[in-house]
Amino acid sequence: MPLTVAIQMDPIERIDIRGDSTFALALEAQARGHELIYYGPRELSLQEGKVTARVRSLSVREKIGDHFTLGEIKTYDLAEADVVLMRQDPPFDMSYITATHMLERIHPKTLVVNDPFHVRNAPEKLFVTEFDGVMPPTLISSDREEIREFRARHKDIIVKPLFGNGGAGVFRIVAGDENLASLLEMFTQFYREPVVVQRYVPDVRKGDKRIILVDGVPAGAVNRVPAEGEARSNLHVGGRAEAVDLSPRDREICATIGPELKRRGLIFAGIDVIGNYLTEINVTSPTGIREVKRFGGADIASLIWDAIELRRKAAKPT
Repeated sequence: MPLTVAIQMDPIERIDIRGDSTFALALEAQARGHELIYYGPRELSLQEGKVTARVRSLSVREKIGDHFTLGEIKTYDLAEADVVLMRQDPPFDMSYITATHMLERIHPKTLVVNDPFHVRNAPEKLFVTEFDGVMPPTLISSDREEIREFRARHKDIIVKPLFGNGGAGVFRIVAGDENLASLLEMFTQFYREPVVVQRYVPDVRKGDKRIILVDGVPAGAVNRVPAEGEARSNLHVGGRAEAVDLSPRDREICATIGPELKRRGLIFAGIDVIGNYLTEINVTSPTGIREVKRFGGADIASLIWDAIELRRKAAKPT
């Protein structure tokens, strides 16, 4: 049965369709006969208990430079949609959090993917700490003495913002590096939140594995290898994507966290694994769908829509 699918995302004209997971989801939805409507988070409104957005109809096509067509603007009651895909990129700031509060008003009658309540309560670098035995030694703190003691114990560390994304603000501080104090001063100027400090995992030179889980089940993975002289493996800072299989340890990590992802309605999640360690659980706007398929892996967009349609069917009154 065709669904009305509202996609809340960043400006569609700016995306690179070769690697954009939201575009892959839109293509698959359209192929299944679902109606697409599009809006940005700044077009979202709450008035007299009703959540609306200034939307446009959307059609998409696999053509670089001419990948979409939008219809006329209209005000739309999002409670009338069957599904809302909340797909704008972080930062996970008060604007993002406010959007989750607003969309929570219509969920689950309108299925919001991912569940806005649990997106709000599962920030990527904090959610991962709820699972025992999967992370490298990690400290989340603003206390400089605690950070110095952590560094003294582990020598080689990574320092990053708690609510950062895309590898921005990630620093490696090796033993003997004298820049830690200055770095913490800089973080204090730009962020009010604590920082994340982790023991450096040398296996990152072999790659940072992005594993995608659909409704708690691992569906595919891609390895991201950092460029020479770079501690970060993110593709947009020069990391190289390559095919990869799941190791027994990867499957063990997925089995540990998967049931909780499913319970929380986090249908589309991406986790980052370096060596034997889970470093992040991405639930705000995960990526990697197109890379996995490009390397001969599963059609994850199709698996996600299977899961969404199953949930919609289960939620329909008999």
